[in-house]
Amino acid sequence: MKINRKHLTTAVSLSVLLSVPFGLQSAELPSLGSDPVSPAGLTIGESLEDFFTAALDYSPRMRIVEEGLNIGAARKQAATGQLLPQVQANGSLSDNRRDTGIEVQNFDGQRYSVQLSQVLFNWRAFSARKQALLVEDQLEAQYYYELATVLTDVADRYFTVLQAQDALDSIASELEAVQNQLDQIQSLYDRQLAQITDLYQAQASLAAVRSQQLQLQSELAIAEESLRSVSGIDVGDLYQLQADAEIPEVEENIDYWAEQARVNNQQIEASEYALQVADERISERRGSYMPEVSFIAQRQDSNLGFDNAPISQTDTTYYGLNVSIPIYAGGANRARVSEAKSQRNIAENELRQVELETNESVRTAYLQVQSSASRTESAQILAESTALSAEAMQQGFNLGVVTSVDLLNALRDQFQAERDFQRARYEHVRYLLQLKREAGLLVPADLIEVSSWLTDSANQ
Repeated sequence: MKINRKHLTTAVSLSVLLSVPFGLQSAELPSLGSDPVSPAGLTIGESLEDFFTAALDYSPRMRIVEEGLNIGAARKQAATGQLLPQVQANGSLSDNRRDTGIEVQNFDGQRYSVQLSQVLFNWRAFSARKQALLVEDQLEAQYYYELATVLTDVADRYFTVLQAQDALDSIASELEAVQNQLDQIQSLYDRQLAQITDLYQAQASLAAVRSQQLQLQSELAIAEESLRSVSGIDVGDLYQLQADAEIPEVEENIDYWAEQARVNNQQIEASEYALQVADERISERRGSYMPEVSFIAQRQDSNLGFDNAPISQTDTTYYGLNVSIPIYAGGANRARVSEAKSQRNIAENELRQVELETNESVRTAYLQVQSSASRTESAQILAESTALSAEAMQQGFNLGVVTSVDLLNALRDQFQAERDFQRARYEHVRYLLQLKREAGLLVPADLIEVSSWLTDSANQ
C-alpha cells in the first residue's frame, strides 16, 4: 500500500498517544442491549484519552473503513496476480472403447500436461492493476478522514458533557441563591415589611429556575449517552477545562485555511483519486480494441491422439505466442467506453461538489472560531459585570433601595451570563478542532494540547 508519509507519522504518533495498536485490527463489538465493554479494557472513562482509546476500538465506522482498506489491498493483489505467470496442470485417465467397423479396441488412455502462460501485452489487465492501486489510495484517504472525524466527534461530545455539567452546577447555585432570596422575602412578608406581589414574584422565579434545572438535567443525560454511544464506555468524573487554559487564536486569514483544505483535506484527496480511477477505467474499456499477447510454454505426456485415438506414448514440449485481435463485438465495447466516460463525468462533478462543501465547511468553521473567541472575551466581561451588579443589588435590597424584582432579575442575569461564558469557551475548542479537521491539518499535537487544557476534577 502506498502510504503518505504525513499520514503514517500521524498514525504512529496517535498509536503511541492512545496506547493502542494502530494497525488494521479486528474488534469484537458488544451486542445491542448488553453493557458495552471497550476492547481496550475500559468500562468507565474520565480523561479525554480514555474516550479516544475506547472509541478507536469500539467505533463501527472505523471497522468499516479498515475493512475497506483490506478490500482495496486484496483487489490490488488480485489485479497484480493477473500479470504474473500462470501455471496450470491437467490430467485425465479414461477407459476407451473404439469400434472402427473392422475391429473393436479397448484401451486405457492417459493425458498429462503442465502449462505456463505469461501476459506480454494486455492493456485491460495493465489498466485494471493501475485502477486497483488508485482505489487503494482512495480508501486510505477515506480512512484517515474517518479517523479524524471519529476523534473530533469524541472531543465534541466530551466537551458537550462538560458544558452540560457546568450548566447544571450553575443552575444549582442559582436555585440556592433564589431560594435564599425567597426565604428573605418570606421573612420580610411575615413581618409585613414586603408586599405579597414580591413574594409571588420570588416564588415564580424559583419555579422557573427549577424548571430550567430539570431541562438541564435532561440535556446532561442525553449528552452523556451520546458520549457513551460513540465510545462504548460509561461516563465517569470527567476532567474539567482549566479556568486559566489558554486556547490559541487562529492565525492566518480565511483564504489561507481554505487553501490548506483544498490541498490537505482527505475527502478531497479521496475524490481526486476517484476521478483518476474513472480516467483509468476509460483507458481500460478502450483496451478492448487492442490485441492481447501471451507467451505459452507447455509440456504434455499422452497416449491419446485426436478424438481419443490410441497412439504410442508421446512427450510434447511446446513454446509459442498467443495473439488475440478483437475485430467486432456487436457494439458492446463502444457502449462500455461510453459508460466509462459518463462515470468519469460523475466523478468529476462529485469532486467539485466535495471541494465546494469542504470550502464552505472550512470557511464556516473559521468564522465560528473567530466569533467564539470574541464571544468568549465578551461573555467573560459580561459574567464579571453581572456578578458585580448582582452583589450591588443585594446590598441595595438589604438597604431597602432596590426592589426584590430588580434583585431577582440581577441574579438571573448573573447566572445566565456565567453559563453563556462556559458555553463560549467549550464552543471555541470544538470549532477549533473542526477547523483543523476540515483543513486536513489535525495532528496528534493538537489532541495532546487539548488534553493539556483539562485537569482531574479532584485536583480542582
